[in-house]
Amino acid sequence: MTNQKVAMVTGAGSGIGKASALALAADGHATVLVGRRRERLEDTAAAAGADATTLVAPADVSDPDSVRQVFDRTVETFGRLDVLFNNAGVSTSAALLEDLPFDEWQSIVNINLTGSFLCTQQAFRIMKDQDPQGGRIINNGSISAYGPRPSSAPYTATKHAITGLTKSTILDGRKYNIACGQIDIGNTDTEMVAKIKTGVPQADGSTKAEPTFDVAHVAQTIVYMAGLPLDANVSFLTIMATKMPLYGRG
Repeated sequence: MTNQKVAMVTGAGSGIGKASALALAADGHATVLVGRRRERLEDTAAAAGADATTLVAPADVSDPDSVRQVFDRTVETFGRLDVLFNNAGVSTSAALLEDLPFDEWQSIVNINLTGSFLCTQQAFRIMKDQDPQGGRIINNGSISAYGPRPSSAPYTATKHAITGLTKSTILDGRKYNIACGQIDIGNTDTEMVAKIKTGVPQADGSTKAEPTFDVAHVAQTIVYMAGLPLDANVSFLTIMATKMPLYGRG
């Protein structure tokens, strides 16, 4: 059990998830690190430092039993859950829509969408029954939901769906004092978007490099959203590279 607020971050082994988990730990949260690769999660825990309270919890967010076990471990270890950051996600290959293998489509849907739903469902079951009641869920959306890139149908479709999940969670969480918000991120500098700096396809058929920004700014935004009292909520927030060519794309 702990007197700290408890935050769970999925996809905590790299990129946005790692940066956000470290920022939440530095802010004083006991942090549950969820991801597929234990060694990556252990690296995150080590980076948080000896004074941080962390729980390394390998899991497949697309598997209901695996997700349930992680949430059970969280309650057994800390007694409650205050914040869930649904961050785990994968991007799309460069395959044309007509050539995209079904198993790639299914894998992206399973991780990006089903994983967020399964974690939200387990968080609801904990947050509605704990004392004090309630908590906060933050979903990692994407600007792709309203400004897609070429050949991104599976990723874009799941991020549209995350927006729907966020809105439904906002509504369904009210009676349990559960707040939900979504952060839509554009071109933050992580492993997943490294190719953006060298050149990515544009809507006009060209390939161009695009500006990025430090992932630390995303992490601090997550800390801000997580730290709000439950009577206040950032429902949707966009953070992006200032000169990213989103507006006017296409």
